[in-house]
Amino acid sequence: MKNLILGLLVLCLGFTACNSGGAGEEKPAEEVTTDATLPNANEVRDAVNEAIPDDTINVAKMVFTEETFDYGTVDAGEVVEHSFKFKNEGVAPLTITKAKSTCGCTVPDYPKEPIAPGATGEIKVRFNTKGKSGRNRKPVNITANTWPTTTTVYIDGSVNKGEEEKTAENASQPANK
Repeated sequence: MKNLILGLLVLCLGFTACNSGGAGEEKPAEEVTTDATLPNANEVRDAVNEAIPDDTINVAKMVFTEETFDYGTVDAGEVVEHSFKFKNEGVAPLTITKAKSTCGCTVPDYPKEPIAPGATGEIKVRFNTKGKSGRNRKPVNITANTWPTTTTVYIDGSVNKGEEEKTAENASQPANK
């Protein structure tokens, strides 16, 4: 935000300087600069800090070997675990600031230390199927110093009804006479 305000101020001053001379007077190009609005090539996008300008080149790049894991069909109550492996194919160390799913039944565990360019890492996901049935596709949203800042992987499959659900379902159906 600070850089945006500074850039606009420099840009306005540049236009004012060009228009402040007498009729027919022209200011030399060296006197009007807008370099303050350009991002520093050494700055890396920080997903948490809005003061650093967007940099889509000098960033980390998280590339997964798979973006969706199909666990097939399991019985309700089972815990499905999977590790999503990735490589940092960017030019900056990869820093994951957050990984979460849409519900408490799916819990990701991610590396807290930076992943160097060219290095690999993994995000372990546990999906508790207790109380679930039918098709379940759970996203895990990962926030990092990448562009774009959020990457999503999915754990996907079907859950057979648990014994409690089958008993409840049978009790609610009328008996045949």
